[in-house]
Parts: sequence; structure tokens; C-alpha cells
Amino acid sequence: MRRKIFLGVVLGLLVVVAGASATSFKDTIRVGDLIINAEGGFSPSALPKYKNAPIVTHGGGRISTVSGELPPILDVFTLEFDKHGAVDTKGLPVCTRGKLVATDVPAARRACGKAIVGKGFGSAVVKFPEQGPIKVGSPLTIFNGPKKGRNDTVIAHAHLKYPGPATFIVPIVIEKINRGVYGYRVKVRIPRIAGGYGHPISGSARVGKKWVFKGRKHSYISARCETGRFQVKGDFVFKDDDKTKLTSTFLLPCKVRK
Repeated sequence: MRRKIFLGVVLGLLVVVAGASATSFKDTIRVGDLIINAEGGFSPSALPKYKNAPIVTHGGGRISTVSGELPPILDVFTLEFDKHGAVDTKGLPVCTRGKLVATDVPAARRACGKAIVGKGFGSAVVKFPEQGPIKVGSPLTIFNGPKKGRNDTVIAHAHLKYPGPATFIVPIVIEKINRGVYGYRVKVRIPRIAGGYGHPISGSARVGKKWVFKGRKHSYISARCETGRFQVKGDFVFKDDDKTKLTSTFLLPCKVRK
């Protein structure tokens, strides 16, 4: 019978630089032949205890194997975020899918420059039958998208030139949830790359934006240090014979601002 692999990881040891303005972690997760190197964090690390304050977040990961073979193709990942924070889009310009169709990276950023809330980079390896692997990559752009019900959304954009020009547009709902410590959830389905022959290898992004609307300052992401830490849970599902699924929980400490 096909089986699923479940991995629960709680990071008890976090990489925190004393006196620095950012809190971050790095960890390596291994199940069988599969390895995931993950990192993430936010700044500043000192925040009010009961009132939200602006932050910038960053995160990323790399998928590899012990054997050196191409890893299975990542199909979908889901992230649940700590409830002690908020997303603010009041007065922030909105980008739509229609503005991004058939655009490369510079064109997309020109079309919706004022709606950009994050940037990063993603890479993949394309392996056609009876051909050697070819590494490809693209800058990633995250745009503020239109509301879906009561939830905010973002649109992730990338553009690859090989094996032919291809634009990837991924709408993502920032779902409000009420599940213990978790208050938000995003589910991202990875688009097929090169007709299904592309293996996502790595990705990273930095998210945060400040603006003024009607004389008031706004921040795309804000948070408070009410419990002394933030918690993020990630589920990663791969396209392989075993339908591999990895589940990880990451803990990031924060300090109360005096």
C-alpha cells in the first residue's frame, strides 16, 4: 500500500544574534532521501506586548536529496501563521491577474509597481527524458490582490525563458482562521513547470511595505510580542509514488519593547 510520510519538527533551538534587530531561524529537515533546508525570520525583534507594530518578514527553503538525485516535485504547501499579528491593505493599490498575463518580470513590476508587497527569487531544475538537467530561475514578485470575501489576497508572479517563455501567476488567499495559536492560513499550489518536467528547488522572499493613506501611516504586516514567541506551521506535499508529506512547526522568539 502506498504510504504517506509525516514529519513533525518543533525547533527548540533558534539562531538569534544577540543585539541584532532581526530574529531568525535555520533548520535542516530530512526524511529518507529528501532534505529540506528552511530559514525565516522577522525584524525588528523587539515589539510592543499588546499593540501591533510594523514588521518585515523573510523566509525561504531549498529542496535536495542525500543521493544527489532530483527531488520529488513539490505540489502544494500550506502555512499557518501566529494570530498575534495583522495584515493591513487599507489604501494600498490592488493588482489583478489581467494586468499580469503574458508579462515578464520588468513588465509586471511596471504594471503594478505600487501594489508590490514582496520580492524574492525562485529556482527549478528542468529534466526532460533522455536529456541532462538544466537549472532555471526567476525573480518572484508578490502583489497585493483583490479581496476575496473578508480575506486579503496576494498574487505571486514569475517568468521563465526556458524551455519557452512562460509567465506564472499564482493567486493566494490569506485566510483568516481561528485555530488555537494560529490566526491566518495560506495554501499555495505550485504551477506545473515545463509541462511537469520542472522540479522546484529553492525559493525565498522578503515581505513588507509601508505607506501613507489619508495622512495615516500603514504597514502591510504588523505584530505584537504578547506571548514571547511566534509560531508558524508548514505542510509540504510532494508528487511522488508515496505522496510524501512533511509537517514542520517553527518557533520564533520576540522581545517586548520597553
